[in-house]
Amino acid sequence: MRKIYIINFFVVLVIALFVWRLFFLQLSTDRYKLNAINTSIKQEIIFPNRGDILDRNGKLLVSTSASYELDVIPGLIKEEFDTTAFCSMAGITKDYFKARLNSIRNEKHFRPLSPYPLIKNISRENYARIQEQLYLYPAMTIVKRPERKYMVHSAGNILGYINEANEAYIKTDSTYYKPGDLVGIAGVEKSYEKDLRGVKGVKNYVADRLMKSVGPYEDGKYDVAAKSGKTITLTIDYELQQYAEQLLKNKRGAIVALDPKTGEILAMASAPTVDPNLYLNSKTRNAILRDTVSMMNYDRATQGTYPPGSPFKMMTALAGLQMGTMTADSTRFSCKHGFRYGRMKIACHCGQYYHPIAVRLAIAKSCNNFFSEAYRDIVNKYPGKPDKGVDEWKEIMNSFGLGVYLNNDLAVGSSGLIPSGNFYNKRFGEGKWTPYQMIFNAIGQGDITTTPLQMANFTAAIANKGHFYTPHIVKEIDGQPNNDPRFRKPKKTLVEPRHFVPILEGMEQVFTLGTARAFRTSAFTQAGKTGTAQNPHGQDHSLFTLIAPVEDPKIVVAVIVENGYWGARWAAPMSTLIAEKYLTDTIERKSMEQRMINSSLEGEYRKQWIEYLKKKGWYVEPPKSDSLKTENLEPKQIAKRN
Repeated sequence: MRKIYIINFFVVLVIALFVWRLFFLQLSTDRYKLNAINTSIKQEIIFPNRGDILDRNGKLLVSTSASYELDVIPGLIKEEFDTTAFCSMAGITKDYFKARLNSIRNEKHFRPLSPYPLIKNISRENYARIQEQLYLYPAMTIVKRPERKYMVHSAGNILGYINEANEAYIKTDSTYYKPGDLVGIAGVEKSYEKDLRGVKGVKNYVADRLMKSVGPYEDGKYDVAAKSGKTITLTIDYELQQYAEQLLKNKRGAIVALDPKTGEILAMASAPTVDPNLYLNSKTRNAILRDTVSMMNYDRATQGTYPPGSPFKMMTALAGLQMGTMTADSTRFSCKHGFRYGRMKIACHCGQYYHPIAVRLAIAKSCNNFFSEAYRDIVNKYPGKPDKGVDEWKEIMNSFGLGVYLNNDLAVGSSGLIPSGNFYNKRFGEGKWTPYQMIFNAIGQGDITTTPLQMANFTAAIANKGHFYTPHIVKEIDGQPNNDPRFRKPKKTLVEPRHFVPILEGMEQVFTLGTARAFRTSAFTQAGKTGTAQNPHGQDHSLFTLIAPVEDPKIVVAVIVENGYWGARWAAPMSTLIAEKYLTDTIERKSMEQRMINSSLEGEYRKQWIEYLKKKGWYVEPPKSDSLKTENLEPKQIAKRN
């Protein structure tokens, strides 16, 4: 019996040894994998050309050129690898080579038999030289990769850029992305990445022991052709975009122009403007990304949240009309040089003092008292329940796309803020607040913030008398209309169409009786609203919203110029010039145009920056001009001067 146990023991031991050996050979060593790589089929990834990007008129904005990259398979680098000879041939230093290998091997998901980029952007001359000697280095392969080529020098906030995918990005689609792949990081390049990237191809071939191809594997039976990315046609009119950026030169802010009938974004300028070509160089790209002063990479049109100022008065009026707390012809509000409650006062310069005023004239003259009283009545609609009145008002605002994400095809965006009743319950305590504690909401100040894109969108809803199409940036994909259902079905607001008539009439009177009289033109009719938004960090912001032509709206424009003093100074003339450019394809008001283009607010921004540094205690007074001159003089000259 003991012999049987001994025999069984040896049988089990032999089986265990076989299992261990199989485990070691298949999972614990690369020996046979390397042999297979050295003597069998090689696979080459063919990278597709990234899709082109055009403007709405067919102008080529972004294309693709070829670049060459030298990849390394770390698992094939053995002790006998001649580092000195290779570095001399490749034109790199040994220190760079070792540092790059260490960096690759320290990656979180390092795979020794996967190719990793070693040298990027190899010139054609170096490519030819390296290719001739590559057979000496089986661990190396040259890959042809598409490289972005920007045909324009503006619209960087729209176009975006591509860069190497990081680990987190690769995880989003690990079946497609590999280390070294270039992907969309911002703008349209990001939001339409899957359309633009194309489909990778695969080429299989048989290699000899020197890693030279001796022919296709199975006559190319298993090869897969690369498929180029799709061509994207934007809704942007590039000439209008360029013109908007020109108007914002030496200023900070945003201009957004929409087609109210479709929601197509015609221009979306953010200043300071970014040249997308600067993203191609890592040094200039990092400088843009790290800029925390002018914040060039910050898309003010979609991410910047600002108090909307007086253009929001139209929204206050629409909410009051819909909620039944006022009527279009009501004249029960009288301005007494502003709105007063206790010690609080909101000043007003409408000029319509001590006599009743209706909504049309209140919009034309921008009466702060009228809209403050109108908002008070909105919040007090349900006696003793101000939070209920605020919630009904908020619901109406949300239906215009305010305080919510617009759910469009842009890479970035902000929802802004429209406060709720619960917002104030948390701030003041339930039942412990009144309309007067948030009365500044009435005139687009207080707690309200919106983006320039949202301002353009609610203006489009007014132009359409109660509906809008979600603003979007792509018109066609590979020549076919963008049929995304988000952009095809109109969104209806909670305000009845009849209530928009007096609002539009009041906006039209802004150009005949109100603050935009100086910007009338005989070329087309206009309706709009100036705004001056108070800014706790410096000079007030200049705002304007515009609809043109009034009888058949083809364009709406929203403009904000940071620290631009008041609405009629910068935003209003820019708005009407954008409309003139789009509707007539020319500019007749040359003096106004030149004033906008040639003027600068850089002095104001510098002043604001100095004030910020002083508050932080970081400001250092620059040396006086005399001392600077003295430092540059020779000792003899200093003696003579003294």
